[in-house]
Amino acid sequence: MAESVAAMDFDEILSQIGEFGRYQRVNYLLICLPVLFAAANSLSYVFTAGTPKYRCHIEECEPNKQLYYQTDWLDVAIPGTRDKHGHFTPHDPCLRFAANESHLDQWDTCNASLFLPKQTQRCQQFVYETGEYTIVQDWQLTCKENAWKLAFVGTTHFAGLVIGTALFGYLADRFGRKLIFLFCTIFMGLTGIGQALAWDYSSFLAFALLNAVGTSGVYPLAFIIGVEMVGPRKREMTSIVLNYFYAVGEALLGLAAWLLSNWQILQYALSIPPLFFVVYFWLVPESVRWLLARNEHVKAGNIIRRAAHVNQRELSLELMASLKQQQLDATDNSSDKQEQLQKRQQQREIWPSVKQVFGSKKLIGRYIILLFIWAVNAIVFYGLSLNSTNLSGNKYLNFALVCLIEIPGYSLAWLCLRKLGRRLALSGSLLLCAVTCAASGYLTTGANWLIVTLFLMGKLGITSSFAVIYTYTAEMMPTVIRSGGVGVMSTFARFGAMLAPFVPLLGSYYEPLPLLLFGAISMLAGLLSLLLPETFHKKLPDTVAEAIALGSRTRSTLNTNDNSLSSNEQPHDSIIG
Repeated sequence: MAESVAAMDFDEILSQIGEFGRYQRVNYLLICLPVLFAAANSLSYVFTAGTPKYRCHIEECEPNKQLYYQTDWLDVAIPGTRDKHGHFTPHDPCLRFAANESHLDQWDTCNASLFLPKQTQRCQQFVYETGEYTIVQDWQLTCKENAWKLAFVGTTHFAGLVIGTALFGYLADRFGRKLIFLFCTIFMGLTGIGQALAWDYSSFLAFALLNAVGTSGVYPLAFIIGVEMVGPRKREMTSIVLNYFYAVGEALLGLAAWLLSNWQILQYALSIPPLFFVVYFWLVPESVRWLLARNEHVKAGNIIRRAAHVNQRELSLELMASLKQQQLDATDNSSDKQEQLQKRQQQREIWPSVKQVFGSKKLIGRYIILLFIWAVNAIVFYGLSLNSTNLSGNKYLNFALVCLIEIPGYSLAWLCLRKLGRRLALSGSLLLCAVTCAASGYLTTGANWLIVTLFLMGKLGITSSFAVIYTYTAEMMPTVIRSGGVGVMSTFARFGAMLAPFVPLLGSYYEPLPLLLFGAISMLAGLLSLLLPETFHKKLPDTVAEAIALGSRTRSTLNTNDNSLSSNEQPHDSIIG
């Protein structure tokens, strides 16, 4: 077929111009830079919609405008405790002791006689700890009755990701990788600025949804552009490095939030720089593979010649002649190509294959397990990132560490996939997450370094699991529905991720509950994964019958040079974005 021939020809061309020469290295670095800001925007709500420390404003003891979050008389006015360092923490930031009306004339000193320690009341004004200014102060989103509004910002973000993922995948195939990649990047910047300019909670929520829609297209399209510009031996490397950029971008968000305490300034810092990527329209080339698939051989030939010049390579006479011939044929084969596309669509027979899948109890059970594992991965992966700001110690540093641990997490997945196979790599990653999350949840008191270390190990495990599940799922799907099947799983995971922002709220009822929940569902997912068939060194199933036969002893295996997918040839959600 035309597209497969073009793709094969381009791999042959890469062998002449270089699989990852200077031309590809420069352009690959360029497409990685927007990923940094996509990663930061994907989790910016952790800090812009975060909850600062606050307590009731005590009018009897604070008549002036100069207010301090920590004072020495708080114990007599507010229910709470002090730690060994003397820092006071209220049991409920919206409760105070009732005023003793008979002693209100003694305002010269703030003492226990001004309050009734057995009676509490709600307060309407608050004193915030300096050093952090979020939407909570701007729109008075305080107390438990407003906690859902802050969590709902995260849910809105994931809803935007679902919309954007479905939309931009189609648009990139229709209008080109570069144009849609640039549109997503600029749209992300503009809607991020809109968030900073929001005038109330509802407008902030609307811009957060639009910002997530734009953000959702940056990482996947950068992944596709990167993979399509290099040779087969370099594809895995490009996907790994792009994941590293994503993790660094998330960590830089923690650093930026640490330095920029005002949520609006932080949002401007994350949103204005992406606007400058508009120059990529002139700097970054379109995907040659996409151009060849669209029969635009003239544009593809110009990019190939430019790459050969920059890489200091010479094209062979045979290749030059082939390019010229393809350019001549491009004006004559449109009708033939249309007929070939129609025939190929008929041959695929997607819907009959879908019916066969639903007719197999084995595949239904297998895919239900996969759906559950995908949802667990999303809930735990994003839930741990959100819950990192609740750990003791510096929350900005904790957040950065939780993001950076993704780098060894992806590396662990890459290693385990080759040494342990798909099933043990997935199960082991999930069980590692389960054990360390549960242990971190129970250790609510004690050495802070141990709690944080266990927490980081949990994030490492779930990151590895998320990387494995893409490859594992793709290798269990028959060819005719592989892309759609992985897409369904990924979309289901995003719906699961919508629950992640609400999980940390469970800590207000029982402090270890969020981590114990993460540990429990990871444990269940890890055990269920052992029921799935091993796909390592197995031929990719082309038909539903071959997919059903996976795991049976009669199924033939291949050597290490088979067509199993490499560990990082699928983009994660950043994920994510």
